[in-house]
Amino acid sequence: MIQGRLHLLIVLLVGLMAQGANANDLEKRKAELSQLQQQISQQTRSLKRSQAQIDKLHDLLAKDERAIADAARNLANTEASLKKVGNDISKTAARIQQLETLQKGQQQILAKQIASAYYSGTHDYTKMLLNQEDPALIERMLVYYQYLNKARARSLQQLKITTDELAATQEKATKQQQQLLSLRSQQTQQQQSLTAEKKQRQETAATLNRSLASEGRRLEQLQIEEANLKHVIEQAIAASKKDKELTGLNVRNSKLSWPTRGRIVRNFGSPRSGNIRWNGVTISAAEGRSVKAIANGKVLYANWMKGYGMVMVVDHGGGYMSLYGHAQTLFNKVGDRVNKGDTIALVGKSGGSANSGLYFELRKKGKPVNPRNYCK
Repeated sequence: MIQGRLHLLIVLLVGLMAQGANANDLEKRKAELSQLQQQISQQTRSLKRSQAQIDKLHDLLAKDERAIADAARNLANTEASLKKVGNDISKTAARIQQLETLQKGQQQILAKQIASAYYSGTHDYTKMLLNQEDPALIERMLVYYQYLNKARARSLQQLKITTDELAATQEKATKQQQQLLSLRSQQTQQQQSLTAEKKQRQETAATLNRSLASEGRRLEQLQIEEANLKHVIEQAIAASKKDKELTGLNVRNSKLSWPTRGRIVRNFGSPRSGNIRWNGVTISAAEGRSVKAIANGKVLYANWMKGYGMVMVVDHGGGYMSLYGHAQTLFNKVGDRVNKGDTIALVGKSGGSANSGLYFELRKKGKPVNPRNYCK
């Protein structure tokens, strides 16, 4: 009996101890869960702060690269003006030389006419009549003097016209030289501005790349960039209208030229990160090199895009579109017509790219196609 009660007591004690142990374990797990929830909450806030910082860096990068685009476009326009003024100066100098030669010849002709009149004698018409010289001779002399006077008058008029044009052309040349000096000064300032903007952009891009150092974070950003690009393409397709002048990309007889000279360093379809692949090619090329339209078209998009920098999308008709990314600057705006071979942009490294080059895509009815099948 006593043994039975003792056994029951032991069982009760063991049960109570087990309950206490379970209660302690539960409290411990509750405490661990609470701690984990706090950590998750902190990490979520940290991730949000991190994403907000990355978004701010992208906004800053966009401002830097738009400033570079403006400076590069202004510099390109100034250099084009310099070239034009230089050609004008050459033409003006050649015209001055022609006018000086013409003036010299006219002066020589006038000098001969004056000398001829002097040596032939400058007779007084009244004396000739009073001397009762042969009327026929007098008439011939009068005709001769009239001819000489008219010739001298014409020569003087031609010389005056030449002299006036020469003076005006020389004045024009002086103004052109002043314009040239002004443009060169402007060019120097724009080059300095472009250099400063590039330096600022480099610092921003470096900070952004450090923020995207982890593979997961970078993959997430690439997915966002792909989604943005897809959205832009969809908007471009919706905005495009059938245009009889845009006939698509005809490559039956011969392929199209690449938009810029350079070496392809990333191929269509090659891995980018994770399961993301390149939908176009990247052409390594010197910064500032011309980017040309591969065919006639209409600009559907021309702006900065996250991950791709300064981007232009051109509709060629027939469902075909071409995309040009990482540009330093763009020369056309939405709605502009472009012809095959027109310079539409300059090669750059916008969008956070470390190296200069052009990202080039071709799409048919919104889907990416291999540019190598169309360009040579």
